Amino acid sequence: MRRRKSISKQQVREELAYLPELPLDGLKARWQELYGSPPPRRLGRLIMSRAIAHRLQEEAFGGVSAATRRRLKRLGADLAAGRAPKSASIKIKPGTRLLREWQGEMHEVIVLEREVVYRGQSFRSLSAVAREITGTPWSGPVFFGLKERVRGSR
Repeated sequence: MRRRKSISKQQVREELAYLPELPLDGLKARWQELYGSPPPRRLGRLIMSRAIAHRLQEEAFGGVSAATRRRLKRLGADLAAGRAPKSASIKIKPGTRLLREWQGEMHEVIVLEREVVYRGQSFRSLSAVAREITGTPWSGPVFFGLKERVRGSR
């Protein structure tokens, strides 16, 4: 995450406010300063100023973390190879209450550190609770609306 030395929020605000007033040649020059190369030939004024604004803020306040860059790189490689990207795992904070109406009845689950509680009984997963409620195997995150179900299922 790169960060420019000593630029204030006010300086960034002022430069961002001035961008729409810059003539096209000024935008191209600013692009060259920030990116180290001329802008793409057919890049429109609006996209160019937005990219410049993004880069200014990135340099002043920091960009994405190294972990995020690695994740984006993996996602891009997966897509290029025709693989479906893996979805991020769902993390629910302990103490969260999940509510689900099923067949006219409201069901409440309390998430704890290593288990979930439904009607005073501990379960090791949301899927186990969903199975208890419906009588059939379900993805707990799908049943409780934390994840979209795959088309064609249930």
